[in-house]
Formats: sequence, C-alpha cells, structure tokens
Amino acid sequence: MSELSDNLAEEGPPRPLLLLVDDEQAHLESLERIFQRAGYGVITAENGEQAIDCLRMHPVAVVLTDLVMPRTDGFAVLKAAQTLRPQALVVLMTAYGTVDNALTAIRQGAWDFVTKPIKRNGLLTCIERALRHRQLQMENQNLRARLHAVAPEGGLVGNSDGMRHLKATLEQVAPSSATVLILGESGTGKELCAREIHRHSNRSGGPFVAVNCAALPDTILEAELFGHEKGAFTGAEMQKIGRFERANGGTLLLDEVGDIPLAMQVKLLRVLQENEVERLGGDGPIPIDVRVIAATNTDLKQQIKEGRFREDLYYRLDVITLQMPPLRERADDIPLLLPLMLGRFNDKHQKSIRGFSDDALDVLSSWSYPGNVRELENAVERAVVLCPAETIELSHLPPVMADAPIGPTPTPSQSHDSGLVFQPGMTMEQLERAAIEATLKHTQGDKNLTAQLLGISLRTLYRRLGES
Repeated sequence: MSELSDNLAEEGPPRPLLLLVDDEQAHLESLERIFQRAGYGVITAENGEQAIDCLRMHPVAVVLTDLVMPRTDGFAVLKAAQTLRPQALVVLMTAYGTVDNALTAIRQGAWDFVTKPIKRNGLLTCIERALRHRQLQMENQNLRARLHAVAPEGGLVGNSDGMRHLKATLEQVAPSSATVLILGESGTGKELCAREIHRHSNRSGGPFVAVNCAALPDTILEAELFGHEKGAFTGAEMQKIGRFERANGGTLLLDEVGDIPLAMQVKLLRVLQENEVERLGGDGPIPIDVRVIAATNTDLKQQIKEGRFREDLYYRLDVITLQMPPLRERADDIPLLLPLMLGRFNDKHQKSIRGFSDDALDVLSSWSYPGNVRELENAVERAVVLCPAETIELSHLPPVMADAPIGPTPTPSQSHDSGLVFQPGMTMEQLERAAIEATLKHTQGDKNLTAQLLGISLRTLYRRLGES
C-alpha cells in the first residue's frame, strides 16, 4: 500500500482524495501517475484487503477499483465503502466480459464503471463527474442541515437520555445504505423516525413511500408491494406500479412488517437479496434501487420461535436496530412536546390558545401514556377543540385524564433518579442550588439548556453557580 501522494502536503485547499485499487501492479502505477499529474491526492491498494484498510484510515472521496480480484473483489470493496465512507463514490473497472457484473454493482450502489483497456481522457472525465456529483450532495446536505437548525420542522423532539441516544445513532445510520429495523410500542413515532432517516440520507431527494402491512388484506398487500400487470387476476383492469417501484431511488418503510404472511415473506426476502421485483403477472424482474426500513411493535424473535416469521428474513432486515423509547420513559420530554403540539393544533383548528393551566399541565406531565406520543397528541388536540378561552383547563382533557389525581407523590426511586432531595428546613438558596445541580446532571452539563429549562438567563445561571 502506498503512502499519501506528495501533492497532498502542498499548501492550499485540500484536494479530493482518490483510492485506486488494482491487483495488477503495472496498471496500478499507471493509474497513479495519471491522477497525480491531474492534481489529485492519491492512495493506492494492491488488493481488496488493503483497500478496506485505506477506507478506515483516510477520508476518501472516490474509489476506483478493479472488479475482479482474488479473495476480496470489487463487490466487497463497494460494500466496505458504503459502510465506512458512505459519502464516497465507487467507480468500477471491468473487462468487456464482466460488464453484466458491473451493471449488478451499479444496482447495488456503485456510481459508474469503465471498461478496459481504459482511455485516459474518458477516465478523468468519469472521475470529475463523480466528484462534481459528490460536491453537490455535500452542499445539499449542508444546506438541509442549516435549514433544519433554523426550523427543525417535523423532526424527533426530545432531550431525554433515550432520545439523545436515538438521535445520535440515527445521525450515524442515515447516510449509509444499510437496512434498518425500528422497534417500539404503538404510537412511539416509528414512522417519524423512518422519515428522519430518509431526510438525513443521500436519498432525501428521492421518494419516501410507506406501507402499513397490517392494514391491508393479504391479497391486496402483495399487489400493493410488488405491483401487477393488466389482467394478472380478476379485477386487474390496468397495470399497477407497486410500492417498491414507486420508492425507486428513495426509501420504502414496511410498517408492521411482522404482519406480513409467511408466503409473502419468501418473495420479500428475494427482493431484498436481488434488488429486483417482479409484478404479479409479469414476465421478468425489474431492477430497483430502494433502501428498506422495517418497523414493528411485535417481538419478531418470538414470532420466529412460533413459526410465524422467517429467520432469514429477520436477519436480512435486522442490519441496524433502532429502539423507540416509550413516552413513559421520557416524561422529561413532555414539556418540550406540548408547545409544539399546541401550535400545530392551533393552526389546524384556527385557535389562539396560549397555554395550559397548572392542573392540566400536572396531569399531562404525570400520565403514563399507554398510547405513547399518539395518545398525548390526541389529548392536546381534543383540548384545543373544546377550549373556548386562551388557557386549556383540566376539564378540557379526556375524562380518563381529567379524573386522575393531580400531583402524584414520587416514589423513592423517582426521587433518587432525579437527584433532587428536599429536606424540611432547607433554605431557598439551598433549594435553588439543588435544582440547578439536578438539572445540570440531567442535561449532562449543558448550561445553555439548563438555563432554558429553569427559565433563567445564562448569565443568572453562572451567577448562581458562583462562576464569572
């Protein structure tokens, strides 16, 4: 494996870094000279194993790899690049007789391929196009990030430990092409999580298509997923494009995937393995480029034991797992959710409600929410519709909530977990200090957020802490 080319050490803006992979030493050296003279930063690898090591160590922009190599071939390098450097583009070099394999690699996410013998000008043009495409992708992602920072519309809301962990994992997962399995109780926001993955991915410009597998009868579900040709069955009066084809170039969410019947699971597995779909009544496969996200509120491992879900399909879906925390485990997020929901339902129902009474807020903050965020949304929308004034009262909440005791006494474990311990006779200064320290612990030392949660300025927080 060669070291980084000397031209990377020159002054000025960093040049795009190319990784060249070929097991033919003479051809590799020829490629290296071509790109060095063109001003690129270059690293080389003499086999697939070295290429994967390079991907781990260097911020590669484009990979140019031979397709046919011993042990670790171009397909393996492609998959490694998609995992280790998801923003890198892969171009394959192939002999005339392996063009079909190269086309397969394109369907699996390669940017382009060039055939041997390679012409210098054509190769440089291909790489320049790949780099321009990558630059546009990165600019679009940066623009979306800036817009999201200003107006994070529709994103995952919450600052609890569970939500912070979920969002951190999501940021790592989204740019890859890996299949994701989202687990969580009904109403926790699994579809919203899937949309966030799509929004932060390289496929965000493509379609996001969702299908609830539990909401459709078996006979209709198959046609919805895979599509059908005219006359494929009684009532098929015209051709129908299935959800997989509609999601081409984007993301498909299979919600409640555990409800797909066994017979259809076999067909779904083949689609995931081959990246192609066959319509009912069709005469051949249709290539697709779709990222699949599956979601379920059932225990798929238990379904496997009971013979109701295929184990091979489970492992095909379970590349990366995200767990949606139930609302009862992130009650600290409710004060963040309520103003957003209130604003949304004010707009929807043309109201101008300003907030909640203390009693209503106490009940909303302490309810166990077996229906999770969806139940909270329903409660707030009901209250907005029924409230005739500017403040939502306890009587505007659903009866099961309105009749609940207000201000439940926390259990010892809850008091211990919060870090707040109040003793009779403590001074107000001591109480204030305890509240600040507990909030700092909850926010993991984030003083800006601590000040916001306590309703004081950052300057006041520093003063109370005795810091300049």
